[in-house]
Amino acid sequence: MLNQIKVSISSLPNRTQHSKPQHSCQFGGAKAKMTHYLRRDFPLPVCPRSPPSPHGFTCTRDTTRYTWLGLVVHHNSMKLSSTSLLLFCVTCSPAPAASFSSSSSTTQLHLADGGTSPRRPGRRSSTDSRPRRPPPNRSRSRNTPPANTQTRRRAPHQFDHTKADARPFLLDPATYVKQQSPNEDAPCFVFAEDNKEIPDDSKEVPEGTHIISLSLDELFPDLEFSQKFCSNKEFRDGIRNAMREDIFDSTPTYARMSEKARKMLLLPDSSLQGKWTSKVDSHGEKLRMHKLTYVLKENLGQKAPTGDEFMETLGSLCGLQPSAHWIDIVGIMDRKISHSWHQDTGRDDSRTVLLGFPKQDNYDGVGVFSHFTKLKYERTAPEGHPENAPILYPDLCVSDEFIVKPRFAKGSEIIMFRDVDSIHSAPDVSYRTSVMRFM
Repeated sequence: MLNQIKVSISSLPNRTQHSKPQHSCQFGGAKAKMTHYLRRDFPLPVCPRSPPSPHGFTCTRDTTRYTWLGLVVHHNSMKLSSTSLLLFCVTCSPAPAASFSSSSSTTQLHLADGGTSPRRPGRRSSTDSRPRRPPPNRSRSRNTPPANTQTRRRAPHQFDHTKADARPFLLDPATYVKQQSPNEDAPCFVFAEDNKEIPDDSKEVPEGTHIISLSLDELFPDLEFSQKFCSNKEFRDGIRNAMREDIFDSTPTYARMSEKARKMLLLPDSSLQGKWTSKVDSHGEKLRMHKLTYVLKENLGQKAPTGDEFMETLGSLCGLQPSAHWIDIVGIMDRKISHSWHQDTGRDDSRTVLLGFPKQDNYDGVGVFSHFTKLKYERTAPEGHPENAPILYPDLCVSDEFIVKPRFAKGSEIIMFRDVDSIHSAPDVSYRTSVMRFM
């Protein structure tokens, strides 16, 4: 028997398979197979320190050349990681068959015939009469709760379903939204309390005034703005990206952020908010939307509005007392979600304006703007409700016959509405790049 043995599964250069028959051993209580590989004249490295002699074997610090034998252990058709073996050099004489036992992250060498061997103080041997601690129960899954635990109580808004069930993926959202009808002539919805008794100060909303569509040509004539906006994705993306960068760079809240944070917040799939109003310098010139001005002039000519004029024109549609809040909303894509009905503020002194950015050129369909339920009577914020805080209707279920899905098309790139005339929600299926909201 060779008297220099290395226990390892690391690859050995220029190794050749030994001609002697293979041997079997015990590894972790299961039979495994050892294949011997022989490597001649391989330098024996110096051990960093001489560890305690395992089971009577003597460790060596010799650096002379020996014949090495690499033991490659195959267990359940898988080669074990080299980190799971204890690498050491041993000098031995012919001895009974050896076996391997996996008791930790390393592998130790034991004698199969139960021979005596020195052991560390305080460590119990296999011949001790004291009962051993039972092994941990590994049959139970980590996700299985203990038997004595109670079922977790859930809040009313929580349901026993997965996210995929609650918001299923859609392989083709474009086909799904094409099957949806705008339902512009949907009847008005009446809350149950309004049916019982109508307060004296309640006002009925005139028919045809709930949602109003506008085009960019109406706001900026003689530029063919609508045609270029709807048919040129590069132009639309240029407007959107320039608006986002100008607002980000001129908003004090973002001024202290790092360049890395700036890049993350300006990613096209992230929402961004700020103010749509422009600053005025001492000479009366508005200095803010520089990048947007360049994009508009480059694509529409020198008669195109400046970026600040573009923002102010859209913002002026909000009325005389706007909050000047602006947000670029991306929303949840490629999933079908449930409607979440709400009002943004419940204020009756301003309007909300939405500018849509469709996902494809010459798009005509739904999924760009929010979905609406028209109300028969104005619904203002209750007394004491925080200003500019949303009013939520988490338990409200609205039949599809009442839901309006505004259509985006050339000539209808913009919609506006009063917040007290309707309740709205993100579309159940969004098919857009984003939608910008001016308030």
